[in-house]
Amino acid sequence: MTRRLAEVAKKVGVSEATVSRVLNGKPGVSEPTRQAVLSALDVLGYERPTQLRGERARLVGLVLPELQNPIFPAFAEVIGGALAQLGLTPVLCTQTRGGVSEADYVTLLLQQQVSGVVFAGGLYAQADAPHDHYRQLAERNIPVVLVNAPIEDLGFPGVSCDDAVAVEQSWRHLASLGHERIGLVLGPGDHVPSARKLAAARAVGHVPDEFVARAMFSIEGGHAAAARLIDRGVTGFICASDPLALGVVRAARRKGLDVPSRISVVGYDDSALMNCTEPPLTTVRQPIEAMGKAVVELLNAQISGSAVAAEELLFEPELVVRGSTAQAPRS
Repeated sequence: MTRRLAEVAKKVGVSEATVSRVLNGKPGVSEPTRQAVLSALDVLGYERPTQLRGERARLVGLVLPELQNPIFPAFAEVIGGALAQLGLTPVLCTQTRGGVSEADYVTLLLQQQVSGVVFAGGLYAQADAPHDHYRQLAERNIPVVLVNAPIEDLGFPGVSCDDAVAVEQSWRHLASLGHERIGLVLGPGDHVPSARKLAAARAVGHVPDEFVARAMFSIEGGHAAAARLIDRGVTGFICASDPLALGVVRAARRKGLDVPSRISVVGYDDSALMNCTEPPLTTVRQPIEAMGKAVVELLNAQISGSAVAAEELLFEPELVVRGSTAQAPRS
């Protein structure tokens, strides 16, 4: 008990006596200090006293599929900072191959009496993936916000970058450069944002099936997919992520084709360091700052007991033209 008091007091920056008053439900402690002590208990892994277990912790789960793609740490930084300003403590839950699953993280977060959960990429973006753990959150009325894909039947609000606008910008850019054989490198077949991108491409131009390749979201996946499309004569590539786009660049070079004089590539996200690649990557920028703040506003409204519409807010992306696109090669 003494060790617990000391650790919590150090974490919060208050006296052990103040921590003791909070744990024993005694008066004389301000509400912000009380909440900080309870959050510290949760973060340090200590069980709350029985009389305090009914309250939700000031913890918010931030569930990410990975950290290798720079877009996810960028979202985590914006969302985590905005949560901290509201006195909420983000708990980062990152999936790893063979490690803790998304469903396992949800179980752990529920055990910690979290105030809410933000999912920025995950199984909800795959239509055919199991969604039982999301239903568990909905049944317990835990505030949830989804980023960049919806689940139609659970009533969660969402914040997304407009995939249709992103593809329209990319397609028109490549077409203006004279590219007629434009291909898409997308995620798996049940990946909702990729399906939206494909639908948008087919609405704005001609996309035969042989000009569409599916891949895992990695440089290696982009490389393998692009190699097939290059052999089919594609000269302009629209990709569902920046790592996929970098894979396309690598595939072109392995085939002895210069980017951008022979192959033009457009990425998606404008994640960190894309202006430092060789060549600098033309890509579609997600408005991460605005999206992250909207996520926290929606989550905090739910935590505060306000009704939030189960709608998806769409944010407009911006095409950032750099050195990976150029005039189509003359045949």
